[in-house]
Amino acid sequence: MTHALPGYLCPEDGTRADVRTAPWSCPVCGGPWDLDFTPDPAIALDPAAGPHSLWRYAPALPLPGAFSVTLSEGHTPLIPLGERIHAKLDFLMPTLSFKDRGAVMLAELARRLGPERVVADSSGNAGTSVAAYCARAGLRCEVFVPEGTSEKKTGPMRAHGATVRTVPGGREAAAEAARAAADGPGVFYASHVFNPYFLHGTKTYVYEVWEALGGRLPEVLVVPVGNGTLLLGAALAAAELARRGVRAPVLVGVQAEAVAPLAAAFAAGAQEARPVEERPTLAEGIAIPAPPRARQILAAVRASGGTILTVPDARVREAQRDLARRGLFVEPTAAACWAAVGPGAPSDLLRGRTTVLPLCGAGAKSGLAP
Repeated sequence: MTHALPGYLCPEDGTRADVRTAPWSCPVCGGPWDLDFTPDPAIALDPAAGPHSLWRYAPALPLPGAFSVTLSEGHTPLIPLGERIHAKLDFLMPTLSFKDRGAVMLAELARRLGPERVVADSSGNAGTSVAAYCARAGLRCEVFVPEGTSEKKTGPMRAHGATVRTVPGGREAAAEAARAAADGPGVFYASHVFNPYFLHGTKTYVYEVWEALGGRLPEVLVVPVGNGTLLLGAALAAAELARRGVRAPVLVGVQAEAVAPLAAAFAAGAQEARPVEERPTLAEGIAIPAPPRARQILAAVRASGGTILTVPDARVREAQRDLARRGLFVEPTAAACWAAVGPGAPSDLLRGRTTVLPLCGAGAKSGLAP
């Protein structure tokens, strides 16, 4: 049944739309949708009684009724990295990245809407996640990737049955090609940036931290930020849990020094980020020169009392190796947070506060940074 699905709401101009008939972006301003959905804090949350997947938080999720799409995602471990600092091992998800949290929501939504095909754009992790969950849901899938995307990343997409479309140019060129395809009839655009159901999947990251810490949250959440889907999901969860009496954490975003439009805007006190040059960086998963949700990201970080840090490639390389020596082999992008706040980091931002950071992508996908 789709009649009970929460509708889309544009955060910029208030435009509303039915999920069943809406275009992939706001028809007035062209921006990404939010969701007209707020979980009822009076409804009890008892995740331990639920399934071993993110559907254990069903009362807080915007897909009512029975679900069928799952790969037992979520419920990843929380382990100590240092004094008062813990890492959540989201690289242990079914497709080896945190993107599974949002992809399962998009696939379940698409299954209910019944499109002829699903399209997505990605430079790696999101495309693999969408391909895997579309396979699970029995949906035809196409993923648009920028030229030069490695076979380590496109191979799994094809293995899951997705058609991979290679697009000349960079990450934004692939996104533009996917959006052009999304305008066609019978197409569902599984955008991890424009579709807000993805954010309501990534928010389960924080619900799991809350569960693991016995009904509380750490003082600080450090999150890598490119398009900001994990950070915005974290902000959603923090706000929802605050309505249940849980103290909200400070949000700290981390960007690659080479491509840091959000950090520049934050430092300048700007409400919006100016596009920057798309330069090479080891942390390619967060190298987004013009994040569509920049205004929301900046507002969320400021409202929490947080900040946005940058890390150079040399620190990312060092952090990836340091984590590997601790038994945790993650991709360079996933090492960015440890580069920002781990041993030898220039920032004293944490000042002994309890902190959780994600290790959100597996090193098996990228190898060791050169």
